[in-house]
Amino acid sequence: MVGGACSLQLQPRLLSSFVGNRFIHSTQPLNQLFGYNSGKNQVSMQLSRTFSGLADLLFNRRNLDAEPNRRRKRLRPGKVSPHRPVPDHIPRPPYVNSQKPIGIVSGPEVHDEKGIECMRVSGRLAAQVLEYAGTLVKPGITTDEIDKAVHQMIIDNGAYPSPLGYGGFPKSVCTSVNECICHGIPDSRALEDGDTINIDVTVYLNGYHGDTSATFFCGDVDDEARNLVKVTKDCLHKAISVCAPGMEYKKIGKTIQDHADRYNYGVVRQFVGHGIGRVFHADPVVLHYRNNDHGRMVLNQTFTIEPMLTIGSINPVMWDDNWTIVTEDGSLSAQFEHTILITRDGAEILTQC
Repeated sequence: MVGGACSLQLQPRLLSSFVGNRFIHSTQPLNQLFGYNSGKNQVSMQLSRTFSGLADLLFNRRNLDAEPNRRRKRLRPGKVSPHRPVPDHIPRPPYVNSQKPIGIVSGPEVHDEKGIECMRVSGRLAAQVLEYAGTLVKPGITTDEIDKAVHQMIIDNGAYPSPLGYGGFPKSVCTSVNECICHGIPDSRALEDGDTINIDVTVYLNGYHGDTSATFFCGDVDDEARNLVKVTKDCLHKAISVCAPGMEYKKIGKTIQDHADRYNYGVVRQFVGHGIGRVFHADPVVLHYRNNDHGRMVLNQTFTIEPMLTIGSINPVMWDDNWTIVTEDGSLSAQFEHTILITRDGAEILTQC
């Protein structure tokens, strides 16, 4: 699940992803960080001087009236069904039912041999669930039906669906259709022929999270969408290929941006990769575009890489549900994600079957 931009000290409040993937750290409640100007149809972030240097990582404006020309019908929210139950015997992550604010935990997730094996097990289950979810994608199925199937497979394997209850997220998986960049909430909308859908799966098993996502085709998808999806997937794998102990994190962003630029695709900046393991979101914050982050990867560390590319605008708009993020101009977006382990020889993908 995607993280939202930026890492500061703890006491954080995640403004979005997971992640999401989505993350800005603040002791201020969410309703104090945002202000709505009804006269200008904008949502602004109210930042103290402490946060002023982060402005380029935040979406400070939201145009509520954007209605560009497009071939596809604009994505609209459907009806969200009630929370699905999880058996009492399945361990929950600490954030479930907690009243404490959620944020990125300081410090990287570095593991001993036992921890590495636990990460492999949770990552493998996440990959298997994602693979199964992909087989369900077809015209007529609702994203809520996909959520139901994913939820059942996860709990059948003794795991907890990490998104459920994370910062109030109401479902067990994220389903982001067409122009939805990330954090789409499964609902009653049926998939249509020609849609693309990113399915973002995270499982919590034996005390460790495994996080992965992929974009799937629904029916007959046009070449424009197919190419965007291919390039996005290539960006992920090219980024993974440069990872190794001692490598600067900024190499990931440069690799992704360089490849996206060849096809004139935009790279979304506000949502990031993140450390993952015993906690859902930890350092480092992994930026997917060119940057000057001088942090370096360390042996036995785990984190996600999860680039989001767009055909048009990279500016995000948040729906009133405070989760769903769509492109400002309604242009298509695609995303792929893996959890990786830094090894002596490079990087091991943990979220593959």
